[in-house]
Amino acid sequence: MWNDLLRRVGIGCALLAAVLTALVVTGWQPLSAWDDRVARDLHAHAVVHSGVRESMRVLSDLVWDPWTMRVLAAVAAFLLWWRGDRERALRVALATVGALAVSQGLKVAVGRERPVWSDPVDSAHSAAYPSGHALTATVVCGMLLWLVPRPAPTWAPAAWAVAALSVLGVGFTRLYLGVHWFSDVVAGWLLGTVLVVLATSLRFGGREPVER
Repeated sequence: MWNDLLRRVGIGCALLAAVLTALVVTGWQPLSAWDDRVARDLHAHAVVHSGVRESMRVLSDLVWDPWTMRVLAAVAAFLLWWRGDRERALRVALATVGALAVSQGLKVAVGRERPVWSDPVDSAHSAAYPSGHALTATVVCGMLLWLVPRPAPTWAPAAWAVAALSVLGVGFTRLYLGVHWFSDVVAGWLLGTVLVVLATSLRFGGREPVER
């Protein structure tokens, strides 16, 4: 039952991501207008609030940076492998590598430009769509939550809260720093969810997924 629900979530997110990508590629005006409005409002706040801006930089570039997330995933995969839980170790590793491949592949394919400001507060150099920060955080946090033992231990709610804060928070930092459009971040969340569903629910080597 749980796996069926998970697959439905994955299919729904995949469809939404496909529609969103099509709208971005075709330059659908309502979406472009919304992206521009959100970007301008947040940028105007960031320009005049240096303390908030610097906090966002620390969170975005250190705490929730994609490489920080990849290190967490690598540590988790290593510990699982060391304990002999090689199937789950491989699932974590493949999901993390898949996140990088999907992010970079779509950035090249879509080629969307990032917001341009006369007074930028931060910089980023690759294409905008999708947000690699949002996608990577979603995948790594999702896979780490999948590893939480069942039945849930007493610390499970705290783990879910930290994961949710990380995924939502990193998306906000990218918007606040003016380096992504809102739809870039949403795409990262959707695609990341799809990858988590694939990594945790598909058969592996002809066998059913590990029961959680």
